[in-house]
Amino acid sequence: MSLQTQSLRFTEGATVLHGHLAWDDDLTGPRPGVLICPDASGLGPEAQRRAAMLADLGYVALAIDYYGDGLQPSGEALMQAIAPLRADVSLLRRRALAGLAQLQAQPLVDGARLAAIGYCFGGTMALELARADAALRGVVSFHGGLTPAREDELARMRAAVLLLTGADDPMVPLEAVARFGEEMRRTPVDWQVQVYGGARHAFTRPDVHLRSPGNPALGYHEAADRRSWQAMRSFFDELFEAEHALQD
Repeated sequence: MSLQTQSLRFTEGATVLHGHLAWDDDLTGPRPGVLICPDASGLGPEAQRRAAMLADLGYVALAIDYYGDGLQPSGEALMQAIAPLRADVSLLRRRALAGLAQLQAQPLVDGARLAAIGYCFGGTMALELARADAALRGVVSFHGGLTPAREDELARMRAAVLLLTGADDPMVPLEAVARFGEEMRRTPVDWQVQVYGGARHAFTRPDVHLRSPGNPALGYHEAADRRSWQAMRSFFDELFEAEHALQD
């Protein structure tokens, strides 16, 4: 593999957003593209690591900044930065759609073969892209928040959905997962939910104990991290079928 990366700058309205693009330069021809919606800490090393992992599988991956100016907040600043996006779902979707347009415009990307993944708040963002009927074949939410959907949006959804969540996540309790399942039953799309026993919120983030020490709601879970990534791989393999064989 010959990993290549590029920093992008793009706008949503008056806000300048950043992106981290990753791809394998040994591959030729248009490839499926995957948009990465990071967790609330923003476009940092963890999002870039996931982009490299996707590039290793043969995808063109774009991790996006949804705050503006590449902000990577923590603590109280994180809560302040994320508040406008939580309060205004249309703003959240516009930021995500701006990133998706950048991914779709890349020369190595097959614009008809796109997917999105997201972590924590980014998982919420990925689901909102599906509800906005974005030009995606599928979305994957890793321990993402579950907000209620509008009935008219459920009927219009086209992207397949894979929800990966922890059984011991107090921020996304199993009651919320059950409500999500009831919503998805009212859509025309293919959808799956996988629940990992013993896993708490942010189960894919190895450094979560350093970022939020002492928070009992959060915890890395190696098995759930590994299994959820494999579930995503299988999901993408089905989405893109013989058009794109995943790398070992």
